[in-house]
Amino acid sequence: MRIVAGTHRGHTIYAPPGLDTRPTSDRVRENAFNIVGPLDGAVVLDLFAGSGAMGLEALSRGAARAVFVERDPEAVRAIERNLDKLRLTARVVRQDVVTALAHEAGSARKYDLVLVDPPYDAYPDVQPQLARYLPAVLAEDGLVVVETAARVEPDLPLTLRTSRKYGSVRITVFEGGS
Repeated sequence: MRIVAGTHRGHTIYAPPGLDTRPTSDRVRENAFNIVGPLDGAVVLDLFAGSGAMGLEALSRGAARAVFVERDPEAVRAIERNLDKLRLTARVVRQDVVTALAHEAGSARKYDLVLVDPPYDAYPDVQPQLARYLPAVLAEDGLVVVETAARVEPDLPLTLRTSRKYGSVRITVFEGGS
């Protein structure tokens, strides 16, 4: 797996061993970030971060700060290893996403870009909590990018910008109010 664009373009990144994480393919990541557009100075929240590929891509493309949320210890080690390798600094939160999201909402932190890539079979169970907390952490005019299986159509209380299929994957982009 590689960083697709930006200051760290072409650098390889590590993925945690095993089948518990499913890194977003380079092609899907590139298409998602083409939809998102420029990230100069953005503050990013990467939920269900896995290897951190999406958040690392955002940092490479000009995001100012990123927070990675992942509960799996092997995945957290992979994120930290990738940050070290790329000489990037970010906050890594080893916690369940819903707990971390509730904490971020309670502390009134706002994010310009929220990346949501849960295990595909877990999305229906986590969608109600995402619907509850994402609007509270999204900055005005911020974006939420949700990756799901192609057959799933995420529904959040935000404005739908676009939903596109890439093989077995769906990328759905929501935007906050202005």
